Amino acid sequence: MRSRKMFLWAVVMIAVMGVSSLASAAMTEKEKKAAQQDVRKMANETLNRLYKVQPKAKQAVAKAAGYAVFSNFGMKIFVVGSGQGSGLAVNNRTKAVTYMKMLEVQAGLGLGVKKFKLVWVFENQKDLNNFINSGWELGGQAGASAKTGETGMALEGAMSVSPGVWLYQLTDDGLALELTAKGTKYYKDGELN
Repeated sequence: MRSRKMFLWAVVMIAVMGVSSLASAAMTEKEKKAAQQDVRKMANETLNRLYKVQPKAKQAVAKAAGYAVFSNFGMKIFVVGSGQGSGLAVNNRTKAVTYMKMLEVQAGLGLGVKKFKLVWVFENQKDLNNFINSGWELGGQAGASAKTGETGMALEGAMSVSPGVWLYQLTDDGLALELTAKGTKYYKDGELN
């Protein structure tokens, strides 16, 4: 019964967020360019911060098929939480930039606000293309393991989400060694692309 109530709360939160995003008016070209610039600025600042706390990440991002950078803001009140964010994905081979969004839903007891940045690193083109074109769902059962050293293809300070896909999570305190972005859906931003 309790899990059913949490599920219903999550559905209501998603519906409210969906309706509020539909209610916004279409962007003018000037607003679109300004919003794109804001996302690019956030991505550059996040990468610079990552490279400062984890210098080897710069080489990992440069050698990858591509990468994605997101900023997330989330809130949890009692048994349900949600979050949303924006970002971009970059194909290192073609230099194409795709603007994206993320939506997070979580269940479980808690209270608070969280803000963090994510940097995805895709070793191969197929995973990057799947992320951009099909979106990505990081479910509650998704596991992630933090790597403290560089062995083989392991990236120091990053979490392995799946073979060839790595994730750096930055909080105000630096790199996080646990994945808190579960229950998250990534998808193309229809307004900014």
